[in-house]
Amino acid sequence: MIRINLLPYQEKRKQAGLKKQVLIFSGSFLAFLLVLAGIQLYVSFSIRNLEKEIQEKEETLTRLNRIVGEVETFKKDVSSLEKKLSVISRLEENRLAPVYYLDRLNSAVPAQDAWLDKVSQQETGLQLEGVARTNMVLSRFMRNLEALNIFETVELISSRQKDYSGMKLYSFVLSCRIKKEGT
Repeated sequence: MIRINLLPYQEKRKQAGLKKQVLIFSGSFLAFLLVLAGIQLYVSFSIRNLEKEIQEKEETLTRLNRIVGEVETFKKDVSSLEKKLSVISRLEENRLAPVYYLDRLNSAVPAQDAWLDKVSQQETGLQLEGVARTNMVLSRFMRNLEALNIFETVELISSRQKDYSGMKLYSFVLSCRIKKEGT
């Protein structure tokens, strides 16, 4: 038997073209969906990687902040220790200062002509109280003190003649301002 196609020739062509268009559209749509899925996968992997990097950076930042805190504490401790060392150094330097000043004062006192009864420290210097045989000896003592180069000024506060065991001696009070370091 012979088969006869009852549909017109153009209808067949139209249906074949329509099938072809549906197939192309479906294939294009499927390709588009595959591209979108690929982009979605790429973006989601990128996001995961970036989130992982962010988490690592935050952990590093936390660790570094802790280290910075320890460094700041260390700097404060070092500063405190440096201050303490400078105080100790100053104390060590000044430990022998009174001995030095008394030795220098002793060398300035005219032997067997003057005596110191009292040496007292004031804010800016020393106050010396003593006895001298004459005003000339007292004057020489004051010049000796000025020559020591440890005092800025040597001032006579008072000088009175007094009778000590039948001897006429001069009781005096001197004020000596100590030179500051570097002057």
